[in-house]
Amino acid sequence: MAPRTNNPGGPITIELRVNERIRVPEVRLVGPNGEQVGIVRIEDALRLAQEADLDLVEVAATARPPVCKLMDFGKYKYETAQKARESRRNQTNTVIKEMKLRPKIDPHDYETKKGHVVRFLRAGDKVKITIMFRGREQSRPELGFRLLQRLAEDVSELGFVESSPRQDGRNMIMVLGPHKKKSEARVDVEADKAKRQAEREADQQAERAERAEQAQAHEAERATRKPKGPADNLDPE
Repeated sequence: MAPRTNNPGGPITIELRVNERIRVPEVRLVGPNGEQVGIVRIEDALRLAQEADLDLVEVAATARPPVCKLMDFGKYKYETAQKARESRRNQTNTVIKEMKLRPKIDPHDYETKKGHVVRFLRAGDKVKITIMFRGREQSRPELGFRLLQRLAEDVSELGFVESSPRQDGRNMIMVLGPHKKKSEARVDVEADKAKRQAEREADQQAERAERAEQAQAHEAERATRKPKGPADNLDPE
């Protein structure tokens, strides 16, 4: 019996021997539901596979005798490829963001730069902080060191110093790592987005309800007003 040819999931990582490609006198056979059949001749195993409209797949070639299982090999390959794609989709590539500062940065620029670092760490990314020295600033490396220490303390709730400050030519470099993995950070970011969206929708609904109440009150006030008749326009004297 030839192996099944349908392969919608693509090639699998390990090439398994199937059906007539299994060239041993006997195998330890496992049924389609995991039940142990026992040691049988290869001819009997192939016959059982054909009767069940399944494939005989060698799942443990190094065992003595080799272990084979009755299964739908095409379905097995498809499911294996699906799991591999899902695993690749869930993999998170390490991303290193970079932020450059001057040793004499003004307070407003510092807060802006720190905000970017916070956003990167919250997203689960590493951040490379570079202090750029120019001219006479190169003789004051302690300015850059203190600035990096300050930044690390300000964002300590979100990240940690993965690479301590070090001089690199005219620059001083420090790397901050996030406390949370990127996958965990992504969940938190999505939850935060959903929360903000729900709050915006709640505010919009409250605003619409308030406008509707004001309109109803206005209509009720107009309905209770007494309409003016001819006598209302006469001078009482």
